[in-house]
Amino acid sequence: MLIALDVDGTVLLEDETLSPGVVDAVAHAQAAGHEVMLATGRSWEGTRGVLRVLGLAPEYVVCSNGAAIMRRIDGDEVRYERFHTETFDPTEVLRLIHDNVTDAHYMVELADGQRLYTKPMGDWNLAQARRVPFAELSAHPVSRVVVVSPGQTEQDFVDLVHRIGLNQVSYAIGWTAWLDIAPMGVDKASALEMVRGWLGIDPAQVLVIGDGRNDLGMFRWALDHGGRAVAMAQGPDEVRDAAGETTLSVGDGGVAAVLRRL
Repeated sequence: MLIALDVDGTVLLEDETLSPGVVDAVAHAQAAGHEVMLATGRSWEGTRGVLRVLGLAPEYVVCSNGAAIMRRIDGDEVRYERFHTETFDPTEVLRLIHDNVTDAHYMVELADGQRLYTKPMGDWNLAQARRVPFAELSAHPVSRVVVVSPGQTEQDFVDLVHRIGLNQVSYAIGWTAWLDIAPMGVDKASALEMVRGWLGIDPAQVLVIGDGRNDLGMFRWALDHGGRAVAMAQGPDEVRDAAGETTLSVGDGGVAAVLRRL
């Protein structure tokens, strides 16, 4: 099987500690011959350390909500290259949001993985990122735009998206006032479908596990092709409703509970 795991809220708790039993369960799944990989909204910089602590070295890693796919380079040590990247012109999206959100933190990811941001956030991994003026964010095509507005709620961002319209891009809204914008038609599902094809795995032999709205696309993708989609118990109602199954919460070892039964 191809097993794709979300990171935050799925294998990692909010304090970045591991979900109970997940390392042993991942090892169990790999020993059984399954391809276990990550499909995350995180950039590569924020993902590779998670691979190490999980003991994973999959052939591919889906990052940035599907806008970047990393491929393992075989050699004396495990290394990855940026194998596939999707980009778009963020100028109009940035203008629309900036005109409607008075106080926000912005970050963009360029095609080569470099990240530019306007103001730091405490939970952002800013390793090798560069602070720039807002105008510089749209100087080049980007793989993603991240907007965080601490003074607003999740519902504020839902209302904002409906009000301004984001018709030429894909987007996901987080549990807080967090918005992640990708090229049109690009999400975890679109990237995983490419990975599945490259690996030659039957569409029905797919298992995806996640907890957030940015996992809805990969849930639909897996279920539409006869695979399995599992939501974490602490996820929003719409996420749990979209999945074929629900497991325990991340704090109670939900991923381990699923993988041990394989």
